[in-house]
Amino acid sequence: MDDPFRTRDHVADFDRYVALYAERSTASRARLRSQLDLAYGPGADEKLDLFFPDAPSGAVHLFIHGGYWRMFAKSDFSFIADTVTAAGAIAAVTDYSLMPAVRMETIVDQVESAALWLSSNAREFGGDRLRLSVSGHSAGAHLGALLLARQPGLFSDSLLLSGIYDLAPLQTSFLQSQIGLTDAEVQHFSPLTHPPAPSGTIRILVGEHETAPFREQAARLAQRVDSSVTSIADGNHMSVALDLGDPASDTGKALFGICAKTPALGPTQRAAQQQQQQ
Repeated sequence: MDDPFRTRDHVADFDRYVALYAERSTASRARLRSQLDLAYGPGADEKLDLFFPDAPSGAVHLFIHGGYWRMFAKSDFSFIADTVTAAGAIAAVTDYSLMPAVRMETIVDQVESAALWLSSNAREFGGDRLRLSVSGHSAGAHLGALLLARQPGLFSDSLLLSGIYDLAPLQTSFLQSQIGLTDAEVQHFSPLTHPPAPSGTIRILVGEHETAPFREQAARLAQRVDSSVTSIADGNHMSVALDLGDPASDTGKALFGICAKTPALGPTQRAAQQQQQQ
């Protein structure tokens, strides 16, 4: 039976993309000025990496990696910083614990903690806490959407790429035997049930060659948040993530755009942020 969520079955060069993620990330860490493994919490996995532009604008961008909540790490996605720093923003690439060793609630809380750490400490590393943006790919887009719902005043702009916004279909996918999603997790942690609050611009992207659930869920979320879906021409689930590191690609241009223009929060957003942090 065809499983639309088993990415390996739908991307012929799956392993090549994984290798390219690692290869380009190694190159980015060697080239860019960085601070690695900064602790945003007490846990062993609660760390993030910062990458700095040559001409910083003060903007800070948080990237949340995917991997169906059970694989990959921040070190696999350092290449995202190529585009973010080219736009003049500081790139923050975060880690989180992986399922099934922890449950979804822990991961969601960790990502929120990483975001709040960035906001609280932005001045220490040359950032402006009023100029934060966020993006995520796949499971990272899911976590990003939940973060926007939990912290509606924290980010000026966001980009959600190839995300999973309704967890229910995963309970009948190959993934269920690996992470064992509970009914309670589906109810509490599906962004279509708990959509992001309107705050700043939310860009929703999906690859042209993604399987139906990814395209359908992107469209449904766009309706909920009064946005639209950008289809990445000839993109698949793995290629669109790799392209985030290329400012000349369609996906990279979208990321560059939100990092380059990230405005300071307006009075309403600042008030919401202050209320959230009290």
